[in-house]
Amino acid sequence: MKRFFGNLNFSVGFALSLVVVLMAAVSLAWTPYDANKMHARDRLQGPSLSHPLGTDQYGRDILSRVMAGAVNSIIVGLVTVAIGLSIGIFLGLASAYHGQWVDEAIMRLSDFLFGFPAVLTAILITSILGPSMVNAMLAIGIFYIPVFARLTRAVAMTVWQQEYIAAARASGIREWSITWRHVLPNILSPLLIQGTIQFAVAILAEAGLSYLGLGTQPPYASWGRMLNEAQTFMATSPWMAIFPGVAIAWAVLGFNLLGDGLRDTLDPRMVRAR
Repeated sequence: MKRFFGNLNFSVGFALSLVVVLMAAVSLAWTPYDANKMHARDRLQGPSLSHPLGTDQYGRDILSRVMAGAVNSIIVGLVTVAIGLSIGIFLGLASAYHGQWVDEAIMRLSDFLFGFPAVLTAILITSILGPSMVNAMLAIGIFYIPVFARLTRAVAMTVWQQEYIAAARASGIREWSITWRHVLPNILSPLLIQGTIQFAVAILAEAGLSYLGLGTQPPYASWGRMLNEAQTFMATSPWMAIFPGVAIAWAVLGFNLLGDGLRDTLDPRMVRAR
């Protein structure tokens, strides 16, 4: 832990990310007001003691909605990274293990998926299934599969060349057993780093999709949806856009710095460079 927190990026990223996680955890049990309840008499109020971040055009408390939006952002990050990791690791390990035509087929499939960014995938899925947070998560998760598949393949092929793998083969251990017992544990560090960074990207992607109306649907709170609703009132009520925008920047910066700190600490090349 001393080695981790001795890294400035990790320390700052951990602190920023912890605030987001704690805000989401608290909002599950308590928010100053009901995040979805409208109060017509309180509409478009500026920041005050009763509403620290002001209210929106429906009189909903912005602080409560920012807190509730943190839950959606974390859920999207966790689910999309889980989809990308689980399927991407399997495909990457299979590609490195089998090689030849299997490797070629998986890499060409990855190239095909890369040709459809998350936004285009979301438009395709929502045009068929309808806009929702679940469909947005599915779109982002599909986009992440080739990201993790390529990384897994690259680091796994390096591990397969190591002497201890040759020794395991010589001792008669089956190939798939070597993959799960020796290869996978030795490639977890770069996957953890990539997963943390992609977590931040997922938050930003969800906000973008919600802004376009393809993600979380009303009345549920989403930082991107809040920005979409605020654009009409920018001249008169700028706090409606400022605070969800700050929340997005805070979360993305925190998880990006956390990923950079993990890379600096866990990557042997970075350690040797220092």
